[in-house]
Amino acid sequence: MLNFFSNMMFFLEENAAGATDALSEATPVQQFLSILTTFGPIVLIVIAFYFFLIRPQKKQEKEVQKMRDGIAVGDKVTTIGGITGEVRQIKDDDIYILETGADKSKIAVKKWAIQSKDSISDDTPAK
Repeated sequence: MLNFFSNMMFFLEENAAGATDALSEATPVQQFLSILTTFGPIVLIVIAFYFFLIRPQKKQEKEVQKMRDGIAVGDKVTTIGGITGEVRQIKDDDIYILETGADKSKIAVKKWAIQSKDSISDDTPAK
C-alpha cells in the first residue's frame, strides 16, 4: 500500500512539472488565450447579470422614487397594503395623511408605503 502512494506522488510531481514546463514554453498570445478562455465566460455572465437584472431594477426604483416625490395634496394614492385614499396633508415630507372611505377617516402613511398614484394633482391643466 505504501508503494502505491509513493508511485502516485511521483506521478503527480511529474505531471505538475510537465504542466509548468508546457506553460512556460507557451507564447504570450497562447497564455492570453488560455486566460481568456478560463475567465471569459465568468466575465460575460457578470455583464449579462448587470444588463438583465441590476440595471432594470435600478431604473424601476428611480421611477418609483420619482412618483413618490411627485405626490401632492389632492392626489389619489394606493398603499402597499391596498388602502386607497386621497392625500389631505403632507408632514415632514415623509408622512402623508390620507382620507379614506365614505366616513372620511384619516390615516397617516409613510412615504415608502405608497405603491401608486391613481390620479394627477390639480396643478396640471385639464384637457
